[in-house]
Amino acid sequence: MTGPLQIVLGTISVLFLIVASVMAYRAVRAMVRIICTGQPDGTRFGPVKTRLKTLAIESLGHTRMLKWSTIGVAHWFVFVGFYGLFLTLVEAFGEVWDPAFHLPLIGEWSLWNLFADIIGTGTILGIVYLIYRRQKDHPRRQGRTSRFAGTNEGRGYFVEAVVLTVGICILLIRALKVSSDLTDAPAWSHPISGAVATLLPDSPDLLTIVAFVKIVVSLTWLVVISRILNMGVAWHRFSAFFNIYFKRNADGAPALGPLPPMTSGGKPIDFEDPGEDDIFGRGKIEDFTWKGMLDFTTCTECGRCQSQCPAWNTGKPLSPKMVIMDLRDHLYAKAPYLIGEKTASETMPDYDILKPSDEQVWASGYARIEGTNDAQAHRPLVGTLEEGGVIDPDVLWSCTNCGACVEQCPVDIEHVDHINDMRRYQVLIESSFPSEAGVMMKNLENRGNPWGMGGNVREDWMKELDFEVKVADGPLDYDIEYLFWVGCAGAIDDRAKKVTKAVAELLHTAGVEFAVLGNGETCSGDPARRMGNEFLFQMLAQENVATLDAAFEGRVPGMRKIVATCPHCFNSLGKEYPQLGGHYEVVHHTQLLGQLVEEGRLTPVTPIDRKVTYHDPCFLGRHNKVYTPPREILDSVQGLSTQEMHRCKDRGFCCGAGGARMWMEEKIGKRINMERTEEALELDPDVISTACPFCITMLSDALTSKKQNGEAGEHVEVLDVSQILLRSLTPVGVSAPGAESGADVGTKADDVAGTGSAATEHGPTA
Repeated sequence: MTGPLQIVLGTISVLFLIVASVMAYRAVRAMVRIICTGQPDGTRFGPVKTRLKTLAIESLGHTRMLKWSTIGVAHWFVFVGFYGLFLTLVEAFGEVWDPAFHLPLIGEWSLWNLFADIIGTGTILGIVYLIYRRQKDHPRRQGRTSRFAGTNEGRGYFVEAVVLTVGICILLIRALKVSSDLTDAPAWSHPISGAVATLLPDSPDLLTIVAFVKIVVSLTWLVVISRILNMGVAWHRFSAFFNIYFKRNADGAPALGPLPPMTSGGKPIDFEDPGEDDIFGRGKIEDFTWKGMLDFTTCTECGRCQSQCPAWNTGKPLSPKMVIMDLRDHLYAKAPYLIGEKTASETMPDYDILKPSDEQVWASGYARIEGTNDAQAHRPLVGTLEEGGVIDPDVLWSCTNCGACVEQCPVDIEHVDHINDMRRYQVLIESSFPSEAGVMMKNLENRGNPWGMGGNVREDWMKELDFEVKVADGPLDYDIEYLFWVGCAGAIDDRAKKVTKAVAELLHTAGVEFAVLGNGETCSGDPARRMGNEFLFQMLAQENVATLDAAFEGRVPGMRKIVATCPHCFNSLGKEYPQLGGHYEVVHHTQLLGQLVEEGRLTPVTPIDRKVTYHDPCFLGRHNKVYTPPREILDSVQGLSTQEMHRCKDRGFCCGAGGARMWMEEKIGKRINMERTEEALELDPDVISTACPFCITMLSDALTSKKQNGEAGEHVEVLDVSQILLRSLTPVGVSAPGAESGADVGTKADDVAGTGSAATEHGPTA
């Protein structure tokens, strides 16, 4: 069935394939060379079996994509169609020459034909839905709130058009084989294409033309991406597999929790004796590791991270997506200088003429310099528009380290690590950071706490208890089960001290033997580390490790237990201190209290007729996956009506205090704590509950402002979960140091019994 048409189109197809293959090979080689210019990182390769398992689960199971279910299902069909139907492209080369061509062995196999029919149709339907969602969520409709704001829409349209065209061609080729009687496969193996065949003519030549179109479109896509190495929306089809395999945690957990130690040349920096050529943080694009560069390359510009970012959602310039895009575009623009193809001039360029593009004028730092030139070679990684910076300082310092971006990224990009690595360079090398944070760091260095209070105040909270709290003086007695890590806020901040007293009361009531370090405790170092001052973190952490090791002297693993009320301390002590040789079994107070309730050692007896909504602290929830214990404690309290905010658990919204933002003024956009408090007040609660002293401070401040403006009832409170539990253990009218008002949670001033509480007007728990 080979005629002149087949010969001409077949010849063109083969020639095009040769050209496209050569271009693709050169593109991949260039990409690998560029990525390999990054610093080494030897932690990403094993264990191989665990990483391969994670890769299989995440890619084939689409576990991260399916966090957004409908979009995830649509993308799964497109994903399976791209790889599973690759053989249809191979077959198309034969069909151009001979319309009756079939793949050897499987061409007429019924199951293969059924698979191709179903997945081919699923690919078409999937991409049509994704096209619909891109248009529905387009910035022209949603403006800045669109997750596609800042995305290169033209590239997205191109990829979508290619997928749709190829999918249609696959179905048409199969249908034309049926209508032209060129297949012996049973009818049940091609139900969809068989139905389409009833609308098509008997035309082998048309089949050849459609196969040719499929080849040309596919190879055009390959040529285009070979010319545009920073086209993540296309290249992620290949690089995502490697990015998932080489993710920070081999077991598949997102890159949250502990920050990795500062490394140079692939090895942790010894701050007591650093090498002369050690690189502190990331001050240039080439300072990132090869894995960081792979992250930048893999970004699909889908905007999931952006849609969840509390900074972006409150009008700040930080978009995690655009941070990665900016780094990626700068990497590939500077690439000729990195691999030695070009040499930068010694003269610094004039950046005064730079302006953000009209489309991205609201996104500070985006698309300031385009193309490969000396400006790219010289520009600082972090800097203002006038300085030609790749990342604007306002972008860098807006991050709360909440981890929403990392949690949502379908290709495992490690945004928080990269942002903090850039902060480390700014703090340690450039000494450039918000002035308020400088006061906090001085207080940490001189006083051991962010507030600058004297160390002798750390034991004041114990004076209001009616029982003695043991203070560690040397190794702990073996009857002490837990060391209670009070934390700076828990010992100094008035609101957090109430939580400290409540937890102490509950542990005492349950018969748990515990002790505290008292004045021997100093800051865990979390604010310093998240700020970027790794040197100060190391100093504080090493001091604490020495203190803790002395307290746990003679104890074997399993007997070195710490309970902490602050999720930031909980994260540092349990996840980051092992980097410095400090190994302890650290639990959050909600975990321990939940266990005590389950064991019957704490039994809520007093019903509390109030409506409560729970706010997930980022460093307890997303960073450490502790979602259930606080909710189980609330569920154990009789009478409580609980309702979730629409952004909760792994999609919870930050209070605005993380990433050392607690000690930095929020000058741009809406205050994050106001946004979160408004979200809680929409549910008309009596109590906004949480389990973090920073969250209590931020939410309380916002609630006070709302009360002053008449936008919240005077009876509404912000309480820690432990305070509610303590009140449920306390008879009405009897006060307790940590509970203050017994069981009367959220009571209106003129409603002592609580019978008129808003909670009594609500229906079933949502």
